[in-house]
Amino acid sequence: MSPADLSTALLAVVVPIVRQRPGGEDLLLTPDDIILERPKNRDHGDWSTNIAMKLAKRVGMNPRELAQGIALEAEKLDGIASVDVAGPGFINLRLDAAAAGQLAHTIVTEGSAFGTNDSRVGEVINLEFVSANPTGPIHLGGTRWAAVGDSLARLLQASGAQVTREYYFNDHGAQIDRFARSLVASYLGEPTPEDGYGGDYISDIKDRVVANYVGDLSELDPEELQEAFRREGVELMFGDIKKSLHEFGVDFDVYFHENELHETGAVERAIQRLQDAGHMFEKDGALWLRSTDFGDDKDRVVIKSDGNPAYISGDLAYYLNKRERGFNRCIIMLGADHHGYVQRLMAMTAAFGDEPYVNHQILIGQMVNLVRGGEAVRMSKRAGTVVTLEDLVDIVGVDAARYALVRSSTDSNLDIDLDQLQKRTNDNPVFYVQYAHARTHNVARNAKDSGVDRSVFAPETLTHETEAALLGALQEFPRVVSYAAESREPHRVARYLEEVAGLYHRWYDNCRVTPQGDDPIEPVHHTRLWLNDAAGQVLRNGLTLLGVTAPERM
Repeated sequence: MSPADLSTALLAVVVPIVRQRPGGEDLLLTPDDIILERPKNRDHGDWSTNIAMKLAKRVGMNPRELAQGIALEAEKLDGIASVDVAGPGFINLRLDAAAAGQLAHTIVTEGSAFGTNDSRVGEVINLEFVSANPTGPIHLGGTRWAAVGDSLARLLQASGAQVTREYYFNDHGAQIDRFARSLVASYLGEPTPEDGYGGDYISDIKDRVVANYVGDLSELDPEELQEAFRREGVELMFGDIKKSLHEFGVDFDVYFHENELHETGAVERAIQRLQDAGHMFEKDGALWLRSTDFGDDKDRVVIKSDGNPAYISGDLAYYLNKRERGFNRCIIMLGADHHGYVQRLMAMTAAFGDEPYVNHQILIGQMVNLVRGGEAVRMSKRAGTVVTLEDLVDIVGVDAARYALVRSSTDSNLDIDLDQLQKRTNDNPVFYVQYAHARTHNVARNAKDSGVDRSVFAPETLTHETEAALLGALQEFPRVVSYAAESREPHRVARYLEEVAGLYHRWYDNCRVTPQGDDPIEPVHHTRLWLNDAAGQVLRNGLTLLGVTAPERM
């Protein structure tokens, strides 16, 4: 019995009881009002609901008294083994084996669709992440956002949202100029500028610009030379970034160029809209956004006194551009050094007449450190100063890198133990989950060789305590997916998969899918194969949401 089916059945019990009470005859209840949760202690049952506590005051009853009335009727429902009332009015329900075991059939039948839900239907989301400046390889902070952002996009899509993955290409401003000067210095054999970029990749990009350039670079004057290296170098660097991300399993639907905002008049249009709304003012020769009216700690200069646009001008134009493209949710993932931007971006959102933290959401990720032999890994041969995406993948591979980056809350600093991730033991969390999935396939192969198939399904035979525990966890997958999407926390899926893997291994140790020796094949063996395959399906679906492969053999 699914949670939806149980909620519907309980609704049929609750409605007649409350309608007999003053104030209850007009209550309009739906199955969504019957919220079911897993009790922390499995001895308390399979599901718990607080519906009696929610309705008691409205119908003038003691919560526990109302709960007891509901419990008496709920015990008569098909598939319910027992109902208990706990505390001030919690109703704990235990399903009978047949009702609980039916889930295995549901999961196998739904396949890759199991876990999908419609909780985010109607949301058209622009998810902007990574957006590293094309001045060097992606560092670990950007790598974390690549893994988390792509997983979040998958979760949101699995929950019914329309999602566009977008990369904001910062090809406008001082950092690009420093990058170009660094390439020119390398070409001329001069030292790296003090504010420039070092590392082997600069020499590599310089050599490729020289090889690709049509014409003679030596004939260019200094300004033309810098422009040539800026144009060609940025294109090559960004090509490398795209290639690295693709090999990491991350591809974007849109690559948006910052320059486009300044070249198409988008900045001027955004400013004019705010001026028309009365939110701009002039002071000291500059044009300001009166952002303090919307909760910012100070007003912000949009056009400087020299006539050049301030950085926030691009933010204004870019946000408006997204909204004009039809997105009703704009989510941006930023690094730990961007905390100060949140307040001004939310003020900007309100100035445009939108709702902060709803139409516009900012996620801040904390730092990532690599640890090997108990000591931090700080340098990259290629980048010179920071550890990069390629460094991490070269050491542990794509699967381990993605899983390690996504399994912890982005609110916390993350230390990745490279020694642990290279182990093929249960101490390595990605190995632990992948091995559980591979084991389900091994069990299925052995079952086929022994003549056990899924031609029989007798869920009432799944009575072992490890079967009840595994089924209980598998049932949670759709809720975990929905909540992880709502809270923007993909790590919840990873931790859930580790729990499922542990319960599956314990079930494997206690319950045989194939008969022992010359024992006959019985209905329980066929049915356990359904449960085995259901566990494999959930592990596979969860790993897919994290962008991690689900190997069939290890």
